[in-house]
Amino acid sequence: MRLTTKGRFAVTAMIDLALRQNNGPVTLAAISQRQQISLSYLEQLFGKLRRHELVESTRGPGGGYSLGRKADKITVADIIVSVDEPIDATHCGGKENCLGEAGRCMTHELWASLNSRMVEFLDSVTLQKLVDDQIAKGVVIESTPQIKKAIFSSPIVKPMRINAPNSVFALGNAFSKS
Repeated sequence: MRLTTKGRFAVTAMIDLALRQNNGPVTLAAISQRQQISLSYLEQLFGKLRRHELVESTRGPGGGYSLGRKADKITVADIIVSVDEPIDATHCGGKENCLGEAGRCMTHELWASLNSRMVEFLDSVTLQKLVDDQIAKGVVIESTPQIKKAIFSSPIVKPMRINAPNSVFALGNAFSKS
């Protein structure tokens, strides 16, 4: 079994979200920037995570994502399965037709046993444990979201209001009244 970037990125993004959700909803743009994951890819992953009720979305200004359940109730297996990441080391996807019509291969039970151990392990690791591990490593969490403000090198000049005719016809009318 090889865990693809889909599963890795989903777990990484969920850890980032769980670390920072106490400050309110977390934007995918912020997660994208911190974790160097494509924003469009995160949008796809979070759509799946939301459908599995692992995250909740808040729309509008100040919106973003928060956990759908407490971090100690979400396992790594929940995250990986929700983004359609297969946890399967068998060649046949567990269908026992490894050799086609000839049936299953001689090592099918070995790989099926590995599958159950992997699922068992991933189901034993909670998101809260991963968050606690990051905090123990000294990960710094910003207390307030960083808001980028535009800085202008020159002052903003308001346009002047000119009381002049705005068409040839209005100009002709202005002269005819004189």
